[in-house]
Amino acid sequence: MIGIIDYEAGNLNSIATAVRRLSVEVRIIRKNEEFEACDKLVLPGVGAFAPAMRQLRKKGLDAAIHSAVLKGTPLLGICLGMQVFFDRGYEARVTPGLGLFKGKIRQFDTGVKVPHMGWNQVRHNGTGLFAGLPQDCDFYFAHSYYADGVDADVPCGKTDYGGWFVSAVEKSNVFGVQFHPEKSGAAGERLLRNFIRQG
Repeated sequence: MIGIIDYEAGNLNSIATAVRRLSVEVRIIRKNEEFEACDKLVLPGVGAFAPAMRQLRKKGLDAAIHSAVLKGTPLLGICLGMQVFFDRGYEARVTPGLGLFKGKIRQFDTGVKVPHMGWNQVRHNGTGLFAGLPQDCDFYFAHSYYADGVDADVPCGKTDYGGWFVSAVEKSNVFGVQFHPEKSGAAGERLLRNFIRQG
């Protein structure tokens, strides 16, 4: 069963629907004790870094996520869900993140249109989440912030938008994508299938 973590910062229905289309049972998680019933976890998210972290901490879900990761449970962060995996965010004010990866979440400042909205290519390493997908595969993006200062062994996908930025990360049982696989057609469906096969 896949648990989708509800911290009031995302459209749960679209990712839940996408997972159910793959004939996988879904549970919406709102309390720490509900994590145990799930063998994989998804942290979706839209909106701002600081309110998202405030909700995760208020509900005690930050500690539950860390515990699940230590136990080896595969975890996938989507969009804002991936961003909060990093050390800190710089949206409005500096806010500590979950610290699962080293790096900072910063706003695009290269003169590109913000938000980065629509289809763009992801150049990936062909393994893990991207197994079986063609190189320079298109996915759907909707974001104004990106991960900066990421450790060299963590990125598994990058995207060019006024310069290259990290658009997917993978280390051990923790995965993250800046784009929305649930809105990315066949490529997004394949990526979700690859995640479901983890562990």
